[in-house]
Amino acid sequence: MSKLLNWVDARFPLSEFVKQDLTGYPTPRNLSYWWNFGFLAGFVLVLQVVSGLFLAMHYKPDASLAFESIEHIMREVNYGWLIRYIHSTGASAFFAVIFIHMARTLYYGSYRAPRELMWWTGQGLLLLLMATAFFGYLLPWGQMSYWGAQVITNLFRATPFFGDEIVIWLRGGFSIGDATLTRFFVLHYFFPFLIIGLVLIHLVALHTVKSSNPSGINLAAKDNIPFHPYFTAKDLYGLGVFLIVFCFFVFFSPEFFIEADNNIPANPLKTPAHIVPEWYFLPFYAILRSIPDLLGGVVAMGLSVVIFAAMPFLDRSHIPGGARYRPVYRILFYIFVLDFAVLTYVGAVPPSGSLVVIGQVATFIYFALFALLPFISKAEEKWLCKRGLPAEVEELLKSKSSPDKFNCPL
Repeated sequence: MSKLLNWVDARFPLSEFVKQDLTGYPTPRNLSYWWNFGFLAGFVLVLQVVSGLFLAMHYKPDASLAFESIEHIMREVNYGWLIRYIHSTGASAFFAVIFIHMARTLYYGSYRAPRELMWWTGQGLLLLLMATAFFGYLLPWGQMSYWGAQVITNLFRATPFFGDEIVIWLRGGFSIGDATLTRFFVLHYFFPFLIIGLVLIHLVALHTVKSSNPSGINLAAKDNIPFHPYFTAKDLYGLGVFLIVFCFFVFFSPEFFIEADNNIPANPLKTPAHIVPEWYFLPFYAILRSIPDLLGGVVAMGLSVVIFAAMPFLDRSHIPGGARYRPVYRILFYIFVLDFAVLTYVGAVPPSGSLVVIGQVATFIYFALFALLPFISKAEEKWLCKRGLPAEVEELLKSKSSPDKFNCPL
């Protein structure tokens, strides 16, 4: 084995790569379990790609056969029901893990210099993941899939001058049909490989600037420890907890994330009583519905997703540690999480009565938090400097445990 490794190392730096970027990667010793979700996102990505490849072997991207091919997978393919439920539940698990991963980054301020590029590649991954999920939602060719695609593709009509042409190009015709299904299947199959490529770029950015930590202060090299075995064991523990929850839904409640109407074949002549997207699109769907103008709603919905990329510029405070040492920012973070939950609920129910007003207020709060952040963060920095930084921050900054330096503004 040693001779084989030496032969490989002479032609490819395998041992050096494993040591520097995997087992020996220097990691801050104070990482909490909130840092597990990056690893869990990678695990779910692999799970989705593998299960998707097996499903593609039996799926027929044909409008007359798609729904029946799903039934064939469920009833006649060996363990086809398991593969299908792993894939459908995995989509929801993927977004749940990504949302928690993003929330951790926002809470601890891990998007700030020098990690802006890593944050932006993460935002690109979110957009690709949303597009992949949207393309895959049509593939079961059920009622909710068909009408959901009808509604979403219609939104592109709001594009000035070229709206109708874009919709026709996206659908492959004047209506949702066989050409649309084929296009969406190809894109749903292709996009995961783009995601994998961007994940590699994301990891290169991470290993260049190194991991953040709960203190928000870059620790000295002597305070870092090798990734393996310390954080390997920690990630495996988090994976075990995740699999308990994941397997519960797969084996005991597999239809929990599947709309009942999607078990009915697509019927262009019968519209469902209430068309809703998957739960992970509901907050953005609620923002779309809260604005009466179609173009304004589409712009607001798109902005609600990409606005996170501006966080390194909107947060003007230099106090380390994110919400941990910044009480005002912490309050804003909790308000945002609550507002996100309200938008999710509003997007899941028919718009009527007071719910319309609640959705509009929640949409206003959503964007107001981003708009006010530059002013609030700067004012909070001055207030904290006058009051005095937390003792833990002062100790870390003054000691030799951190190369970071911070001077309060005059």
